[in-house]
Amino acid sequence: MKKIFFGSAILCSAALLAACGNEEGGTTTEPAEGGAGVSGTLDFYTSQPDADAQALVDAFKEQNPEVDISIFRSGTEEVVSKIQAENQGGNIQADVLLVADSVTFENFKAEELLLAYESPEAESIDEAFVDPDGMYAGTKVMATGLIVNTNEVTELPDSWNALTEPATKGQAVMPSPLYSGAAAYNLGVMTRQDGLGWEYYEALRANDITITQGNGAVLESVATGDQNYGIIVDYLAARAKNEGSPVELIYPSEGVPVITEPVGIMANTENEEASKAFVDFILSEEGQTLASEQGYTPIREGIEAPEGLKTLDEMTILDAEAVELLETRDEDKAKFGEIFGQ
Repeated sequence: MKKIFFGSAILCSAALLAACGNEEGGTTTEPAEGGAGVSGTLDFYTSQPDADAQALVDAFKEQNPEVDISIFRSGTEEVVSKIQAENQGGNIQADVLLVADSVTFENFKAEELLLAYESPEAESIDEAFVDPDGMYAGTKVMATGLIVNTNEVTELPDSWNALTEPATKGQAVMPSPLYSGAAAYNLGVMTRQDGLGWEYYEALRANDITITQGNGAVLESVATGDQNYGIIVDYLAARAKNEGSPVELIYPSEGVPVITEPVGIMANTENEEASKAFVDFILSEEGQTLASEQGYTPIREGIEAPEGLKTLDEMTILDAEAVELLETRDEDKAKFGEIFGQ
């Protein structure tokens, strides 16, 4: 076996959540020295698009050619399931994890599966997006909004409720929270907002919205005109528009949920030095500039957002407590499944 981890495979209950934080494998560790001389192998688990994950790895390897990185890429929920299955088998393969939202990392933090590491690069990131125990840090700012096909839609909507109106019946698509971590986070946040709630999702179902796997499938559906409207992470819509697709990104007036695609190191990593160097690179000015060039809003201060995307200061944020979202995520997904027959 590559790695053995003897932690619990069972989720901590809500009562134990506070106690699970930072006792075993949770001592803050020293930073890697600029990545100099790091080598060996890393397994990188991520929900990023394939091309973006590969570009990130390639940029890191330019500075650290002696590190061999294998990428496992899928939707956040499938990545999580893979890690949980590996943990139950006593053999977690991942070294570094980068997936959609903080709720996922709170789950692994509660299970004591993460290594505490306070990257020096995190000093340039708002502390609201960095775990106070050093278990994870946000890597970018990704809001979810609406996308419309401008060849088919002439009057652009400005509200989430546009997808529940008779005029859009059967014309909209959304990612499934059973596959997409961003969609799972959005489900938890939006069902806790006055004026939206579970009634909103029931109205979407009544208006014959299509459920697809992930945000990429939403983009394809709307960009090709198969559907006229969609719910999507902002960077995909802005990137497609900049590349010439007939789409428009809209930040609804009620506000938008925001995820930060955190990164963290698994507690059982066999290459702690290279894992730290990789996290440092992702959060560094160079790594964040790469994120901006790829079309993401960087989370590091002082780096501009790409064309077509709003900054945090320009958004109205819909939010909810991460611990509460963790405690209710399975229940929320089950209720979604009941509504949509998933």
